Amino acid sequence: MKTTNHHSAPKNIHPRRLRHRWGVDNILGMLSSGVAVVFLGSCSLLPAKTFETRQSDTQAQRQRTIEPNPNIVPPPIFSSSGDPNFVVKVVQQVGPAVVRIDSSRTITSRVPDEFNDPFFRRFFGEAAPQPRQRVERGSGSGFIINSSGQIVTNSHVVDGADRVTVTLKDGRTFDGKVLGEDPVTDVATIKIDANNLPTLSVGNSDALQPGEAVIAIGNPLGLNNTVTSGIISATGRSSSDIGASDKRVDYIQTDAAINPGNSGGPLLNARGQVIAMNTAIIRGAQGLGFAIPINTVQKIAQQLIATGKVDHPYLGVQMVTLTPENKERIKNVAGDRLNITADDGVLLVEIVPRSPASVAGLRVGDVIKSINSQPVTKIEDVQKLVENSKIGTKLPIEVERNGQTVQVAVQPAPLPMRSEG
Repeated sequence: MKTTNHHSAPKNIHPRRLRHRWGVDNILGMLSSGVAVVFLGSCSLLPAKTFETRQSDTQAQRQRTIEPNPNIVPPPIFSSSGDPNFVVKVVQQVGPAVVRIDSSRTITSRVPDEFNDPFFRRFFGEAAPQPRQRVERGSGSGFIINSSGQIVTNSHVVDGADRVTVTLKDGRTFDGKVLGEDPVTDVATIKIDANNLPTLSVGNSDALQPGEAVIAIGNPLGLNNTVTSGIISATGRSSSDIGASDKRVDYIQTDAAINPGNSGGPLLNARGQVIAMNTAIIRGAQGLGFAIPINTVQKIAQQLIATGKVDHPYLGVQMVTLTPENKERIKNVAGDRLNITADDGVLLVEIVPRSPASVAGLRVGDVIKSINSQPVTKIEDVQKLVENSKIGTKLPIEVERNGQTVQVAVQPAPLPMRSEG
């Protein structure tokens, strides 16, 4: 039996996946012709500023009177804490609530069907290949959300695991039970048999601003209790922005160093509140880490603890943001077969048979203009509104079809889950 070790997390996203995914091969071919794609490659580096100054320049500076600028304020990390060593205090405060998660699963290789045929058995006999097993091991991070042993981490850290082991900072080790996992948001919950455990206080990820100081704690590459720090680089990065279009998350981008093994660990603010869960990096890039907002993590974790699963609303459409360039390419390829009169909106390029969208009468070529009276201009708008809708409750959708406005009521169903092959 072979054993394979790997650090599960953060998910590597290859730069080639940063292209926008159109979702349908024929439309992809239709639209990709002539598209200029910008990759996150090498950048020009500005020379570092030097602190050496010529003596004449120094004297000239001394002769100037520098007026204070009332608009300049201390960075938030100092104005809120007043302590340049705030990271030390945060780590001391929250470190015991961050855990290491080790998982293992047994993979059995399948013997080709041909070798089960009596004809082949006759020739190979006992020499016929037998199923082989190998054990895959991975490690990641997590943090305690309840003193009675409830822990959150990434779904991909524990996906398919036969055994999960949780190690606390004080060295205690527990067998973990996976309460549930949600691949759509990459959130999972684990339970260990322990009480009076330290927990993290929770911040509000909806109020975050680029430039805020953040701290990441985790177990990158097996190096337990590693601390890195940086800032929030951006908020509201869509899943398609970072090449993870199979997820339904608006990510927080950070330049705090995140490496394999950090996945599932907390991203904290200067007050020691967890504001996100580290989850993804872009392969080959530096300073490009992504985390799931804690408000999303909390909502999903509560459902996983209560029911063991999360149902996401599903329409059954594949779509593309309509732009003048896309419209022109479709016109050149499809000709009169597809009459698109709208200049913006979200174009439906495929309807899944027997899906809620199909039952409601949506068609290929429809351009979504609004959902539940909320205007939409890009696919991310549609994804957010559908995700916030209720399964089984009719969702009014306004589309433009052959120059006419059409009202359609779609009743979202639970998103069918597909196993990764």
